Amino acid sequence: MAILFDQKTQVFTLQTRNSAYQMKVVDHGVLLHLYYGKKIDSCDMSYLIQWTDRGFCSNPYEMQMDRTFSLDHLPQEYPCYGIGDFRADCIKLVNPDGSCVVDYRYRSHRIEKGKYALAGLPALYADEDKAETLIVSMADASSGMELELYYGIIEEADVITRAAKIVNPTSKTVYIKKAMSFCLDFLQGQMDWIHFYGKHTMERQPERARLLHGRQASGSLRGTSSHQQNPFVILCDPESNEDHGDCYGASLVYSGSFLAEVELDQFDQARLVMGISPEEFNWQLGPGESFQTPEAVLIYSGEGFTGLSHRFHQAAQEHVIRGKWKDERRPVLLNNWEATYFDFDGDKLLKIAEGAKELGVEMLVLDDGWFGKRDSDYSGLGDWYVNEEKLGGTLKELVEKINALGLRFGLWVEPEMICEDSDLYRAHPDWALRVPGRPGNIGRSQFVLDYSRPEVVDHIRDMIFKILDEVNVEYVKWDFNRSISNYYSYALPAERQGEIGHRFVLGLYRFLEELHTRYPHILLEGCCGGGGRFDLGMLYYSPQIWCSDDTDAVERLKIQYGTSFGYPISAVGSHVSASPNHQTFRRTPFETRATVAMAGTFGYELDVNCLTKRDQAKVKRQIKEYKNEQDLICKGDYYRLSSPFEGHAAAWSFVSKDKRECLFCAVSTKLQSNPGAVYVKLKGLDPKLCYKMGERVYSGAALMYGGVLLPIPGEEYQSWRYHLKAVGK
Repeated sequence: MAILFDQKTQVFTLQTRNSAYQMKVVDHGVLLHLYYGKKIDSCDMSYLIQWTDRGFCSNPYEMQMDRTFSLDHLPQEYPCYGIGDFRADCIKLVNPDGSCVVDYRYRSHRIEKGKYALAGLPALYADEDKAETLIVSMADASSGMELELYYGIIEEADVITRAAKIVNPTSKTVYIKKAMSFCLDFLQGQMDWIHFYGKHTMERQPERARLLHGRQASGSLRGTSSHQQNPFVILCDPESNEDHGDCYGASLVYSGSFLAEVELDQFDQARLVMGISPEEFNWQLGPGESFQTPEAVLIYSGEGFTGLSHRFHQAAQEHVIRGKWKDERRPVLLNNWEATYFDFDGDKLLKIAEGAKELGVEMLVLDDGWFGKRDSDYSGLGDWYVNEEKLGGTLKELVEKINALGLRFGLWVEPEMICEDSDLYRAHPDWALRVPGRPGNIGRSQFVLDYSRPEVVDHIRDMIFKILDEVNVEYVKWDFNRSISNYYSYALPAERQGEIGHRFVLGLYRFLEELHTRYPHILLEGCCGGGGRFDLGMLYYSPQIWCSDDTDAVERLKIQYGTSFGYPISAVGSHVSASPNHQTFRRTPFETRATVAMAGTFGYELDVNCLTKRDQAKVKRQIKEYKNEQDLICKGDYYRLSSPFEGHAAAWSFVSKDKRECLFCAVSTKLQSNPGAVYVKLKGLDPKLCYKMGERVYSGAALMYGGVLLPIPGEEYQSWRYHLKAVGK
């Protein structure tokens, strides 16, 4: 059993393979959090709580003379607003009388086999015999409002998931102002906080800081999980590193605006809450209605960041990503965007396809510009019909020619957007998110469609599906190229405008689920101007995500490094692009661009016909090498060996589950005269095995404890790839 309940002590103990999570029902139904960390038995951990009278910490009325019981310092499972706990809270309701007080207390619970699912929202899944669910029912005695706390335990994956459902069984309407997915309290708050910040073309940069007294937060108000912050955070011991120390990771399975807030309180306790951003959120909950929060994934590692990452990678690969492409090899593709931008026709695309096929590419992806009046990014979005004049025929005819070459075909779409210069906008201007009487603001010359309206989603869906029904499309790149602002829906009354942001995400998920169900053969790649929606919510529908619009290999070292902390390599869209790079104008060696792109779903973002014969030969060899290493890269254990932010080289490796094979990669990041030696210690090998690397054989112990001496680079940003294979038994 992964979920234990002691009737006598009223203690719940949730156990995974390496961790335990404990909570307890105490006086008057208050649900306290007791412990999360290395695996323990069901011993009641409430002995760790210090019960004392603390000044300016009020007490629940039922406690009367007991001043040691205050919600302002006790660790809780789901703290409520307005009842004496002044720290970060999880829920705030506006009652019919205008008050904002809600006080949820334990009422009952049930334990079920299997992992719960969430209607309309992505959530981790597992075989029924591999998971258990705990549902704790709470109620507010004064108002009659109810709450269900969901806990999913996937024992072997070391995963605990959290979610909450707010239920209104009363005859009156309430408004939800804040509904977080979970709270995690720590009695000892001397911890570091790591979040992953960035911007367009430089996403998920790790930043670490000691907790300060008060609140620190990361989040997004952009309608997406965003380039600027990611819904994945880490709390850890100050001395934690890649290989040692306690680490706690939290990842929100959600693709919209979010908040991750951590507070170090007056008594040096830490609290982390995470969920939908409460800014502009105001959900009307009528009689008999309920509201479901997104799911969050919690994982503990006592083996540092590497152990934490491996667990998150496993959770995403085995319990988030679904369908045919969960295990099937992804095709090596060529995307025409940086090869042509909008300047293409059918003949040019066919020539690119012919050249790509000769070099071993398996799929051609047609990016922006194939539909409507779309020769620039100023018009056309929303008009999802093929521009046959531009292509010189139908899309079906073009795809048949590409298929005849032996190539698969993929297509770019941006279904959530609309341009003013489009037939759709002229017919339905009210379908754009735009406040009446205000000019609004545009991003990339486009507005955002109101996906909170089912009829808008259905219209766009039908246009896209008509094309997918007629044309042999085996890959779709789903893009989203601006942040959301000017929230206003013509379909909702004034008092419900605060629901648009979340309803938009629900509309998106409905569309994606229908796409997944109707076209199970299609490989969907998520994209939001690159990595602006890189989250577990999108991975539930798209098994890979375009990691960044920055294709510069040197910049990608940092972007992919940060991404690897919470997301698997198999999900990282990464391509070889031209040099000088189109974003940074940096020149990098062709082999280095391939080395970096191989740490992801490999492909090309250039016109191979413009390459020299020498570089074309390299493409052939790179594709062959990647296909030989693909299973190791996508299914092996990934190790960060050195940071691209420090030292003279960035290095990483992939190790097979049986530890008999390893792909070791490194890129020189700093040239200097008369350089010192650069050593990289490998990880994850078997110290008792011997490995052949090049023409020599080394023991696993030597490679891990002594390391590898990198050659002196002969050019800027030189890279190395070594395949190690165990010899003997």
